[in-house]
Amino acid sequence: MTATEHRPWHGVLVATALPLDDGLRVDHGRYAEHCAWLVDNGCDGVVPNGSLGEYQVLTPEERAKVVETAVSAVGGARVMPGIAAYGSAEARRWAEQARDAGCASVMLLPPNAYRADERSVLAHYAEVAKAGVPIVAYNNPVDTKVDLVPELLARLHAEGHIHAVKEFSGDVRRAYRIAELAPELDLLIGADDVLLELALAGAKGWVAGYPNALPRASVRLYWAAVSGDLDTAKELYAQLHPLLRWDSRVEFVQAIKLSMDVVGRHGGPVRPPRVPLLPEQEAAVRAATEKAVAAGWA
Repeated sequence: MTATEHRPWHGVLVATALPLDDGLRVDHGRYAEHCAWLVDNGCDGVVPNGSLGEYQVLTPEERAKVVETAVSAVGGARVMPGIAAYGSAEARRWAEQARDAGCASVMLLPPNAYRADERSVLAHYAEVAKAGVPIVAYNNPVDTKVDLVPELLARLHAEGHIHAVKEFSGDVRRAYRIAELAPELDLLIGADDVLLELALAGAKGWVAGYPNALPRASVRLYWAAVSGDLDTAKELYAQLHPLLRWDSRVEFVQAIKLSMDVVGRHGGPVRPPRVPLLPEQEAAVRAATEKAVAAGWA
């Protein structure tokens, strides 16, 4: 892929929360409406089947239909599914499913059933790349225990296996090292609460959680940050940070779904083994969300 070709992972791509009904069944109608609503409110695309979408507790049939629902709602060019799996063959099958559904890119974690070494990581991405759909790597060493350090990302990029990385390590210093080692590898903001820092470091996109509840404010924050409008960006960032930091906490799915409920969207329940927020957590999320609504950010 050359620098002049379209890169569908640029801009604000929302790691979508998945609406469940009271029986914990996937509500595909609501999900389609949610994807369309996000795009209508300024987001550039959606990322189904990420952790925020509870992909780990979906059946294969549900997981495939979620991708198809997103594509039908907003078009394949705007859909970048998560294709994480324990095995490389399974991840490749999910890449092929996304490709055949019309998706323009996919997002892939490294192997995470164990602490994979560098050779295993390289082999994993090489195998999945055979599906022929552009891959955005997802570095989340906090949860996977496999760290895609800048040197390894540069090698994956040099061998043609990845085109971008969602960087969730929280170490903003890595942005500059990645740019030195692989200047054509696009950096995507991976955690909501380091958005401003990574935007200033040259990020080309944001795989975002909180736009599920506050899309217009989130989009305004992102574009202010990447365009250098620091007065706007710093004000918005400070006001939204009490919510954005939940994206890096264990209870991020429950918190974002609660914020969706507070602003009048359908967040709804989560599937086990996730459990509802503790009363003090719920109170904190609700208060921060209501404050954002009162300030006109919803």
